[in-house]
Amino acid sequence: MAAPELAAHRVGKIAAGDPRGSPLRKVSAAPCPLPQRGKKRRMDLGGMRIGVMAGLSAEPEKEISRVREFGLASCQVVSWKPELFTPEIARALAGAAEKYGVEISTFWCGTPGSACWNFAEGPATIGLVPRGRRPQRIAALKKGSDFAKACGIRSVTTHVGFLPEDPNDPLFHEAVAAIREVVEHCAKNGQEFWFETGQETPVALLRTIQAVGSGNLGINLDPANLVMYGKANPVDALDVFGKYVRGCHAKDGLYPTDGYTLGREVPLGEGKVNFPALIKRLKELGFEGALTIEREISGTKQAEDIRKAKAMLESILASA
Repeated sequence: MAAPELAAHRVGKIAAGDPRGSPLRKVSAAPCPLPQRGKKRRMDLGGMRIGVMAGLSAEPEKEISRVREFGLASCQVVSWKPELFTPEIARALAGAAEKYGVEISTFWCGTPGSACWNFAEGPATIGLVPRGRRPQRIAALKKGSDFAKACGIRSVTTHVGFLPEDPNDPLFHEAVAAIREVVEHCAKNGQEFWFETGQETPVALLRTIQAVGSGNLGINLDPANLVMYGKANPVDALDVFGKYVRGCHAKDGLYPTDGYTLGREVPLGEGKVNFPALIKRLKELGFEGALTIEREISGTKQAEDIRKAKAMLESILASA
């Protein structure tokens, strides 16, 4: 997620309550293709490409034009503000994407309530795993799905939280049921639901996908998150869930050095993600999605790092 959105959600706790059932029932709703909204927005599809994160505001054209200013034609649009999910803003966003010839590969939908991006309080505050705000968050994700449909965006992405490693944990069953409810809503809207990697191990994520059991599930691979949460080497993680990867964040980071704080995000090429090896493995798996640059800071340094990341990715792709 983009830095300004992330910074506003770093503190607070969520209470427990409201179990939501069992993961045993399976569905097989495959996504229905949405109508194309114009040739310009399809121009980059059909091969691995570079994009950048774009925030959602009441004036979407500003962020979409910024994508083009970076010399890019793909983005993921991110928002944690359901009050922006209006028909008027949807029309403006779709129109801006059409005008500038920018593909929106997914709608990254945040959820209400405070979240703590650390190991101590994160499990009780992030995503659909915590019980306290689960109904609110399910509703927000459904609203985000409806907004994305109005924009012609074919997938919705979010963090579902610290998925339990133990499949017998009641929270695992409850989380799967909650995820399935959102996934079924996305399927009705002709969309895929993409899990953002981070708080869970690759095998826990794979187990969750299998338990939800729907045909419209995918993964938005954030390789830096796997490092920063200490969950996996992202290249090795592809051996576990590679066939589900639909999108990828081009973000870098360092491993944690204590048991309570996440590892640090750093500019692309300065962390532990081996991007040449990652892109090579993605290519072997037949991945043809966007490598979406994410730099979770703001200001001139963010723009500088995005341009450097673009140049680095272009070089890797040229030799891949």
